[in-house]
Amino acid sequence: MTYKLPNTVNKNRIFILQKSELEKRLDPYYYYEIMNNKIVFSCVSSKLSKLTKTYSGGTPSKEKQEYWNGNILWASPKDMKEFYLSDTEDKITESGLKNSATTLAPQGSLVIVFRSGILQHTLPVAITTKDTAINQDLKVIIPNNDILPEFLAVYFRVFQNRIIPRIVKHSTTVQSINQEEFDSLPIPVPDKQIQKQIVDIHKKAIDHKAQAEAQAEALLASIDDYLLGELGITLPDKTSNTIKDRIFITNFKKITQQRFDPTFHRLNYEKFRNSIMISPFKAKKLKDIVTYLDYGLMPTQDYAFSENDGLPMIRVTNITKSGYINMEKTEFIKFDTPKLYDKLVQENDILMVQCGNTTGKCAMVTKEFVGYTFGSFSFGIRSDPEIISQYFLFYLLNSQIVQEQLNRSITITSVRPNTSKPEVENFLIPIPPLSKQQEISERITAIRNQAQELRKSADSAMKKASAEIEMILLGNE
Repeated sequence: MTYKLPNTVNKNRIFILQKSELEKRLDPYYYYEIMNNKIVFSCVSSKLSKLTKTYSGGTPSKEKQEYWNGNILWASPKDMKEFYLSDTEDKITESGLKNSATTLAPQGSLVIVFRSGILQHTLPVAITTKDTAINQDLKVIIPNNDILPEFLAVYFRVFQNRIIPRIVKHSTTVQSINQEEFDSLPIPVPDKQIQKQIVDIHKKAIDHKAQAEAQAEALLASIDDYLLGELGITLPDKTSNTIKDRIFITNFKKITQQRFDPTFHRLNYEKFRNSIMISPFKAKKLKDIVTYLDYGLMPTQDYAFSENDGLPMIRVTNITKSGYINMEKTEFIKFDTPKLYDKLVQENDILMVQCGNTTGKCAMVTKEFVGYTFGSFSFGIRSDPEIISQYFLFYLLNSQIVQEQLNRSITITSVRPNTSKPEVENFLIPIPPLSKQQEISERITAIRNQAQELRKSADSAMKKASAEIEMILLGNE
C-alpha cells in the first residue's frame, strides 16, 4: 500500500517515512536531513571515531575560593563565541585544576560545545591559543596525524547546518550531542596541503571580519562624542569603581518616599542632570514630546503564541545591539488575542527594551515590519513631529544622555532588571530646532550606514569563504 501527500501540504515540513526506514531516533529533523541533504565528498572520508579521541572536563568546587580567580583559563559554553579561544570569563588556580574533574586542553586544541541550548541552531567550536581548562559541557577533540585540528574545526563550522540535525538530541531542558552519532559523522580527509589551504581561506575571512567589525564599532562609538558636541553638552567624568568613590552620604529627608538603592541616589547623577539642564538647548521630559508611549502586548495562557499562524510579534530578542530588528527567529501571536490591534507598530516607531539584561536597547521599525505587534517587555514610542523628529529621538535614546538616565531608573527585582513607564516618561531630552535635529540625524544616519556596510562586508567574506570551502570538499555536489 502506498500513500501520497496532498499537493496542499508543505513538503518541506511534512514527509513520509516507512517504518522499516526508522533507525534509532524518532526525530523528524534527523530524517529530513538524512533523506534530503546527503553529503558526498570529493575526497576520501572516514568516521570521526577513527580519526579522533575526545575527552571532557569539569568544574572545580565553587565553595573553594582557593580554586578560583587564578591564572589558568577555564572555558564553558559562554566563552565559545570566536573561532580562536584566547580568553575566558572565569579563571582557576593550579589547585583548582588538580583537585577537580576539569582537564587542560593544550594550546592549539580543538574544543567543541557538547551540551548547551545554543546547539539548537549553532555548533560552537574553537581552537585554543593558550592552555585552557574546560568544563563538563565542552569536549576536547584530539585528531590523529591524518587531520589538522584547525581543518576539522573549519569543517564543523562550515557544515554545521547539515551536522546539527544529525547529532543533536533535543530535550525539554537543554540540547546535547549524542556521542554515538557524533562518532559516526563522516569526515572528509583531503591531502594535508588542501587542509592547510582550507584553513588559510577561513582564517583570511576571519581576519577580514574582525577588522571590519572593529572599524564598525569605532564608527558607532564616535556617535556619542559627535552628538554631545553638537548639543553643547559636557558630561561629568565617570567615577572610578573604588570603594572610596562608591560610598557616599546623603540625608534621610532626601530619600524619603523614594527608592533606597544607592544607584538611584548616587551623587554624580546630579552633576549629570545639571550638564543637560545648562546645555544651549532647553530640555523637556519625554512624556511632553511624544504622542505615544506604552507597553507592548502581554500574551496570556489562553492567547499564547502559535507556531506559524497569526501576527508576527517583535520581541526583545528581535531587537539587536546595533539598533535593528532581526526577525530570523519569529514567533506569532494568535489573531483573536484581545487588544492585539491596539499594539501594532507603524513605520519609524521606536521600540525600547523595558525588562531583562538588555533593558534600554532600542530599535526603529522599518517598512517590512509595519503592522507587526510588539511584546510586553518593551515600550513603543512615537514622537510629536512638531517638537522632535523620530530619528533624532531614536539617536538620543541610544546615547549616553538617555542611557545614563535609564541606568539610574533600573530596579533589580528577584527576577530581572527592569524600568517602568513613569520613569521613562520623565527622561530629560534636549530639544534643538528641527533644522538642527535634521542635520544631526543625517550625519548619524550616514555613520550608522557606513558601519552597517562594514558588517555586511564581513558577513559576505565569511559566506564567500564557506562557499569556496564547500566547493573544494564537495566538488559539484
